[in-house]
Amino acid sequence: MRTIVIGGGIGGLTAAIALSRKGWDVTVLEQAPRLEPVGSGLAIAVNGLRALDVIGLGDPVRALSRIQGQVGIRRPDGRWLTHTSGDAADERYGDRAAVMLLRSHLVDLLADALGPDRLRLGTRVTGVDATTGTVRTDAGDLTADLVVAADGIHSPTRRALFPRHPDPVYSGVTAWRGLAPKPDTPLRNSETWGRGLVFGAHPLDDETVYFYATDLAPPGEVAEDEKGALLRRFQGWHDPIPELLNAADPGAIIRNDLYYLKKPLPAMHRGRVALVGDAAHPMTPNLGQGACQAIEDAIVLAHLAGGDLAAYTEARLSRTASVVRQSMNVCRMTKLRSPLAVALRDTAMSLATRFMPDLMLRRADGILRWRPPRRAGCDRVRDGRG
Repeated sequence: MRTIVIGGGIGGLTAAIALSRKGWDVTVLEQAPRLEPVGSGLAIAVNGLRALDVIGLGDPVRALSRIQGQVGIRRPDGRWLTHTSGDAADERYGDRAAVMLLRSHLVDLLADALGPDRLRLGTRVTGVDATTGTVRTDAGDLTADLVVAADGIHSPTRRALFPRHPDPVYSGVTAWRGLAPKPDTPLRNSETWGRGLVFGAHPLDDETVYFYATDLAPPGEVAEDEKGALLRRFQGWHDPIPELLNAADPGAIIRNDLYYLKKPLPAMHRGRVALVGDAAHPMTPNLGQGACQAIEDAIVLAHLAGGDLAAYTEARLSRTASVVRQSMNVCRMTKLRSPLAVALRDTAMSLATRFMPDLMLRRADGILRWRPPRRAGCDRVRDGRG
């Protein structure tokens, strides 16, 4: 059985590895001349780690980092609104609750596991026939029993399969991502929420911090000096935010507008083609689940491949639609700018945490308690809802 994977990102590479280990003849087509993942850092939560365990890569990712100490959401003055600890989260899920790592490290790990002989770089896909499994490229046509479309947020394959379906919509929020030297000031894994503004910071190792920030902005807006724009937005916020921004390399700061699929697709497949990751369900990053859901898709698809792809849609569509919706709900909370609305939001979070100290973890249970399909004898995918 032959499969062609369109896209050499996290979802595409994971799908290729999982399918190859099921005995499929796999070819990954990536239009870039080399694998250069967009973005700097990312989180892989326990559900993603358990999915990676299926292909033997969970432990190598766990070894890269561990979230320790206090974790939660703070105000610009530094006061905690809601929090837990890395140890409490690990204990609740019986595993690392999450790790932070460079996106490039994960892509390199996946590419090494796949092997260079299965990866065709610099190959542009120009069309897909879902009925015959034919993939048209600038180097000629290829045919497969299964085509995996992992071609990103603005997936041409998704548009071709579902031409009448609405495209992803702009969330109203733009995001910056970057790396900075670890400061002398004590640093905790946290997000800080202000009036329409968010700043997050997470150590990757003893020397480097991954940071991100969001703000409301018109789509497509850019600044001549993105670092300066961040410093103006976050001046006066608690330490070490100004220190991180001052130390950041301005040339390494990436800015992207955030899009999401407001209306879920009617299916995550058509004919011989299955969609994974951002091609199937673009989401805002507020829950840190974009990469994790792509990895889940890949593992479930490989488990069910060879049968009717309707089973893949059944296993994944409602779950991913729920994660997209929950993530956008959090995004809406961060967009509040009215002083009264922000005060009410912050008070509600603080009071809820006081009465339910494990509030953060309870809210994450439905996502993080997911288990991958069993390796043999069971086709049911456990989704954390019971």
